[in-house]
Amino acid sequence: MLKQSLSQKLQQKMSPQQIQFMKMLQLGTSDFLEKIEQEVLDNPALEKSSEGDIDNEEYEKNDDFEGETISNTEDTFDEDISDYLSDSNDDGGFRLNDDYAEEERKEIPIPTFQSFYEYLIEQADTNIYNNHELELAHHLIGSLEDDGYLRRELRAIVNDLMFTANVSTSVEELEKVLHEIQKFDPAGVGARDLKECLLLQLNRKLTERTNKKPIELAIHILSEHFEAFTKMHYDKLTRSLKISETELKEAILEIKKLNPKPGQTSNSNYNEQYIIPDFKVINDEGNLSVTLNSKNAPELRISRNFQETLKAYSANTEDKQLKQSAQYAKDKIDSAKWFIDSIKQRQNTLLQTMKAIVAKQRDFFIDEDETMLKPMVMKDIADAIGMDISTVSRVANSKYVETSFGLYPLKYFFSEGLTTDSGDEVSNKEIKKILQTEIDKENKSKPLTDEELMEILTKKGYNIARRTVAKYREQLNIPVSRMRKQL
Repeated sequence: MLKQSLSQKLQQKMSPQQIQFMKMLQLGTSDFLEKIEQEVLDNPALEKSSEGDIDNEEYEKNDDFEGETISNTEDTFDEDISDYLSDSNDDGGFRLNDDYAEEERKEIPIPTFQSFYEYLIEQADTNIYNNHELELAHHLIGSLEDDGYLRRELRAIVNDLMFTANVSTSVEELEKVLHEIQKFDPAGVGARDLKECLLLQLNRKLTERTNKKPIELAIHILSEHFEAFTKMHYDKLTRSLKISETELKEAILEIKKLNPKPGQTSNSNYNEQYIIPDFKVINDEGNLSVTLNSKNAPELRISRNFQETLKAYSANTEDKQLKQSAQYAKDKIDSAKWFIDSIKQRQNTLLQTMKAIVAKQRDFFIDEDETMLKPMVMKDIADAIGMDISTVSRVANSKYVETSFGLYPLKYFFSEGLTTDSGDEVSNKEIKKILQTEIDKENKSKPLTDEELMEILTKKGYNIARRTVAKYREQLNIPVSRMRKQL
């Protein structure tokens, strides 16, 4: 049975400009630059710094613009058109970065490197001469994961080749091609598990070294006693292999030199990543200053061509086609204004947030000491700048600050607090620092347990539970005591 009823609901809706601002706020500098480039390409009314654009003052007259949707009706267009016309001949641009005019602008060169997969494809093209096998090699390389492992079953890859590429092959043939790929650099690539990856690297070392005994022993340990090795049952290994502790130590040292993730090798130029800092904090004899990266303050302006289009409409009100063109120009100018206003708002919000963080963590920036960090959550900064927590969260996302003593992500400065015996509140980063220090100087033949670490912290005045010690240890990527044991 159908029933009609009246109801009222109160809903909060965000304007297009607010949505655009929120999206831009969470972008890091590199992504922000890409966004600007894309917007300039998409909107012909928006231009970078160049001659022939209207004066900034002409658009600052429109302070009543709130980002509302522009109507396409004829009446609204006629009413608003005067706001877009100007007799100014000033070629000055609609600049966003007046506050940054004195800042030196330097382009940061971003080198382009060969990717991991391109590197392997190049080696395949050089070393495999059979066209059919080369096609199989390309498919196998494409099936590798980012860490360099092949975790798909060869049988599944055989089926893929048949159904997607109409290429007939067998598991044996793929195995043969895979062995060729496993000869490529970096050593260990194409392995199907950790054991195979380490053995591939050791076998290659065996052909390059004169002192082969430690490597041969390492190969034997991984091949025949892999489980005992991973569980660090060193006493069991020395007994079963009838070797000395020194010999075992030399073999394990060779294994520790290997790379468990050859696809993410740190010394290969195809995996380099560069971070562009969003902020810079300068300590001038105790006076801290915060600046925004100049790349976050681009020079954008509205195209004079679009202003001339609107002027042409003003003089030819009877021309319907010209009127449509002018409406299009007006819509694009509105969109450009929204974008520029969003950038201005983004700049102000970023600076306010960073200045509040620096004020809260002043001791850290002055003394350059991690233990001076104070407990701070996003609500603290949100309250300080009078904004929502979600806004602070967006600012902290993918943003970095450059200091004289290092580069830090903004999220680094947010941490929980703990109370000491004296009643002082300290950051959990201070606890982690102490844990790291104690573990670094422990006796590696008898590593400290979580219980012992808890007792050390208690003696230092930090009331902390064993499970909390375990949580912080895991956050530091430090294994349990049994896995830290060394000969």
